[in-house]
Order: sequence, then C-alpha cells, then structure tokens
Amino acid sequence: MFRNLQYLCLLLIALGANAQGPIQHIEPLNWWVGMKSPLLQLMVHETGISSYQPKINHKGVTIKKVHRTNNPNYLFIDLHISPNTQAGEMDILFEQSGRKPIHQSYSLLERTPHSAQREGFSAKDVIYLITPDRFANGNQQNDQISGLSDTLDRTAMYARHGGDIAGIIDHLDYIEKLGVTALWINPLLENNMPTYSYHGYAITDFSKTDPRFGTNEDYKRLSLLAKERNIKLIADMVANHCGLEHWWMKDLPDSNWVNYQNQPVTITNHRREALHDAYASASDIKLQSDGWFVPTMPDLNQRNPYLAQYLIQNAIWWVEYADLGGIRMDTYPYPDKEFMAEWSQRIMAEYPDFNIVGEEWSYNPSLVANWQRGVKNKDGYRSNLKSLMDFPLNEALIKAFNEEESWGEGLIRLYQTLANDYVYAQPNDLVTFTDNHDMSRIFTQLKENSDHLKQALVFLMTTRGIPQLYYGTEILMSNPNSEEHGEIRGDMPGGWQGDSISVFNQTGLTDAQADLLHFTRKLLNWRKSASAVHQGKLMHFAPENGVYVQVRYNAQQKIMVILNKNKEPYQLDLQRFKEIIPNQFTARNILEDTTIHVKKSVMLQAGKAMILEF
Repeated sequence: MFRNLQYLCLLLIALGANAQGPIQHIEPLNWWVGMKSPLLQLMVHETGISSYQPKINHKGVTIKKVHRTNNPNYLFIDLHISPNTQAGEMDILFEQSGRKPIHQSYSLLERTPHSAQREGFSAKDVIYLITPDRFANGNQQNDQISGLSDTLDRTAMYARHGGDIAGIIDHLDYIEKLGVTALWINPLLENNMPTYSYHGYAITDFSKTDPRFGTNEDYKRLSLLAKERNIKLIADMVANHCGLEHWWMKDLPDSNWVNYQNQPVTITNHRREALHDAYASASDIKLQSDGWFVPTMPDLNQRNPYLAQYLIQNAIWWVEYADLGGIRMDTYPYPDKEFMAEWSQRIMAEYPDFNIVGEEWSYNPSLVANWQRGVKNKDGYRSNLKSLMDFPLNEALIKAFNEEESWGEGLIRLYQTLANDYVYAQPNDLVTFTDNHDMSRIFTQLKENSDHLKQALVFLMTTRGIPQLYYGTEILMSNPNSEEHGEIRGDMPGGWQGDSISVFNQTGLTDAQADLLHFTRKLLNWRKSASAVHQGKLMHFAPENGVYVQVRYNAQQKIMVILNKNKEPYQLDLQRFKEIIPNQFTARNILEDTTIHVKKSVMLQAGKAMILEF
C-alpha cells in the first residue's frame, strides 16, 4: 500500500508540473491585467516552435505580431492586453498544418491594490545589505540540491555556506529592532554554476529563485513579512551578463544574443569614462560595453530587441510579483547605455514613486552624476535613473578618518566631496554607504578604530542621501587576514546552529561589539523620526582644528552634527555658526540621551561625535 501511495503522489506531482502545458520555457511566467502599458512580449522556447502559428481566444487580448529569429526553437509574440481584460487563465494555441496543436495555459492575474503607487526607498530609509548565503541558515533541508553541483562546505571561503531566505525571515525581528527600513539582498536567483556560485551574480535563470535559497514563494513571503514591519525589499538585479550555464546558453535565441557570440572570449576594459569622453575611440567604447565581465559571465547584447524587452519585462515582473520597494542594478554602466535609459524609464513609468539605484564604481562625482535622471549631459544623453551609489563620498569617508588632520587632508575630504554636489540633479537621492560586499569592511578600512567607526556612522546617518549598512557592521565584523571576497562576506555570528557567538540573541559578543550594536540601534531608530535628516536642507562649515560641523534643518526641526577627531576634549566656540545656530540654546544630546543647556560654546568629548536636536 505504501508503494501505491508513493506512486500516486509521484503521479500527482507530475500532473501538477505539466499543468501549464508542454512548452519548455515561456516568459514572463505570468502577467497582470491593469498594467499601465498594455503591451507584453512572450518569449516561447520549444523545439521547432517557430514553425507553429500562435492563437489566443481571451477577451481583451490580441496578438499584434509574431517574431521569428534564426533559431527555429523560439517565438516572440507581441500581445496587447486591453484595460477591460479579465484576470484568469488564457489558452495559447500553437498550430501547424499536419501536426497535433499545442495548448499552453498562461495566467493573467489581478494586481494588488495601489501597486502602481508603491513608494520606493528614499532618504527616509536606512538600507541593510545582506549576502544571503552568509547571513543565516534557516532551512537545512535546502543546503544541498540534486542537480546543483556547487555544494555546501562552510570551511571553504568560496563555497556555499547554507544561508537562505528562511534565515533572513527568522531574523526579521532583529533587523527591525536595529532600525533598518529597507533590505538590499545580493541576488537570490538561480546560479547553477559548477563552483563559486554563492554570490549570486552568475544568474542561470532570471525567473527562478535558487533552490538553495528557497523558492519564488519563499521570496514573496519574505517581502510580505518584511512589509508588515515597514521594511522595503530591494532586489539586486543584473542586466549586463548572465552565468555561462544559463539555460539559453545551450540554445541561444538569436545570432546576436550575447556580445562576441561564437568568437573568442573578450573581456571588458572597465574604462567607464569612455562612455562620456568626448575624445574616446570607438574601440574603447565598444570594449567597455560589449566585453565580458569575466569568462564565466557572457555579456548580454541589449541591442537585440527581444533580449531588451525580456530584461525590461523581467524586472517589472519581479517588482509586481514580489511587491518590491526598489531595485539595485549591478554594473550599471556596462550594458548598452541607451538600453539602460529605456530600462529605467519603462520601470519608472509603471511605478512613478519607485526607486532604482545603479552601481557606478567611480570616485569622480562627474562620472557618477552623468547617470542620474535630470542631469543635462553635453553629449545629449538623458538618463532615467533616480539614484546611484555614492562611491565618491565613500572614498572621502575612509580618508577623512584615516588621515591626520591638515589643511588638505582628514575631515576636509568630506567637506570637499559634498561641495561637488552641484554636479548632481538630486544629491539627496544618492545612496551613501560605509562598505559593501565587494570591498574591505569598514572596521578593517578604519584600522579597527571603533571611535572612528562610530563617527563614520553618525555622519552617514545624518548627512544628505540614503544610508546603507553592510550586515555585521553593527558588531565590528572585519576581514583582518585578506581582502578576499570570501572573507569580506563572512558568516553572521549566530546564523548557524551551534555557533558559539550570536548577534541575534547577544551571546558571546565582546564588550566592544555589544557597545556598537547598542550605539547603532539608538542611532538608526532615532533617525526614523528625524524629518530634517530625511528631506531637510544642509549647511556645513569647513573643518577647523579637527572639528567638522553640519546642520540639517527644516521648518519643524534643526539638528547640529559635530564630528571631532581631537584626541583630547575640545571646547567648540559657537560664534562661527551664528547664521544657523544661536549662541545660547537648549537641545537634546541624542547619543547621550540627555538634555543640555549651551551658552556660547559646547564641550566635545575626545574623538567623539555629537548630535544636538533643537
């Protein structure tokens, strides 16, 4: 009887797996009625499918055009979905003379209420970056999956360690109490690569969560549970490349689907300046945009219209499916720049209050600014990207605390970098950060000086922009032995059963770790109600005598932020700041949780920051 039950279960699973029809791939996996754009292009992949003619009999849905490429195993079908179309299952009939027709079921779903009005991340938020494989293992059953060769080995720096979506869900309470309001998670999509796949950037299926992290439904549940805690979910996306083992690499949809297709692997020159350089050679520009990032990541050709449409629709699909609050786009300057303008424009047209941040790893503010929406570039390029990672300010932050104070070094780096904000259309939309998954941890970069780290956090949480922390910063995680990514992306203590140290239940932490965790919680939770920090104006004063002062203010609130690198207590005369700060006042000392009465000067503790809220 047990065998019969097993057989019945397997039969039901098989029937369920085939319920959607016999087509190998049809993407997007489904769509929604009531989208602002009525157009949808289906990519259909099945042996010999191009010889078939598709038909749809669903009220409100019409086939506008059918496209065929040089590969007979693909069809691209342009649909028009009218505003009055009803949600439900529609049948796509593929016909060919003399052959049995193919029926494919396709779902049109109702949108969630107010989907188009969703609010993306902004300067009101604090973003917390997680490398999912290294954060917490909540489901040991998915540590190793049949058919996925890169297996679990927590002792190996570049192997899978077992962190997953369930682990993040398990610790949402910790994240909420920390004061975080947005989660940026490194890519969770399938990376079915032989080795070194834990990082997530060699995607082998753009519509499927990696089974070692969980399922699409798990990802959706994470978004829902995070939203209940007023935490937005930011998806890490990649439009520039895929993994060499992506399913379409075994049967490419078109003759120019990837750059340098059927040619020797050609690596990018990483010369992003060429894209804005009036003197750049065409060969430099081509190599920057078309060269492969690494030999295991084929460079996608976004000039192919079907691939371009696929990538745009895939991004919109994830926003709608997982109820996202933002996108972080990896390697933003590497795809075709005109495509990236269309990609971001199409998403923002569908969700006007949404936000997308692009990675432009450049320390030159002018290069970063070229990609921001609203900037008028001399070459006529118009971007539609709202936000960018503020690498120039990150570099200045590290130098500000590592350098000795002098006329041209130290805190003046922060002042000078902010003075370049005139090149940006909206500097308050930039994402500021201490560190990320691709660079040494901030505690290591600051030579393990916890006082400097505290001051860096104060600056980050009070200056203009949208602050982002990397997981573990709050407990002094570091990479003292190397700058290897595998060490930088270390395991969060307490994320695995049997860990002797746990940040989540605060066992085994050193006094310094516990102190910084308490400090970070206080700072981030205070920031939630600091309206002057979210959208207020900024006035700053050139650093003098190791002290840098910023003031954030609006009609409701005024906040004075003081960074002090002096190794002895310092008496700060307020006369210099009289245009914005009175000589005599009563204020709340946020970090000390006290009320102080000030007249003409304020005493600063050695090597400490101060936040005064009027």
